[in-house]
Amino acid sequence: MSIAKTPTPPYYAVIFTNELSDQVDGYGEMADRMVELAQQQPGYLGHESVRDGLGITISYWQDEAAIAAWKQHAEHQLARQTGREKWYQTFKTRVAKVERDYGFNR
Repeated sequence: MSIAKTPTPPYYAVIFTNELSDQVDGYGEMADRMVELAQQQPGYLGHESVRDGLGITISYWQDEAAIAAWKQHAEHQLARQTGREKWYQTFKTRVAKVERDYGFNR
C-alpha cells in the first residue's frame, strides 16, 4: 500500500474508521473484494488503508455523486449489512471535501 495519487483538489474523501468484533470470518476476503469493486467505479480516485487494532480506510472520489453510486452498489450494500451484523464492534463514516493538499516526495 502506498499513498494514493489524487488529482488537484477539489475532490472528496470517505473516511471509514472501525473496530472489529470477535467474528471476523470472511472479513479479509470481503475487504479485498470491496477494494477490487471500488476501483472499477466511475469517479474512484484511490484509497489508503491501515489496521493496527483500529482500522482506517480513506477512499477518494471525484464527487458526491460517485460516492452515492458506490454506496448503492449491491455487493457494497451486502458487505455493509454483514459488517453491521457480524464484523464490526463499532464504526464511523465521515465524508469530507478536500479543498487543498500538499506533500513531499523524496
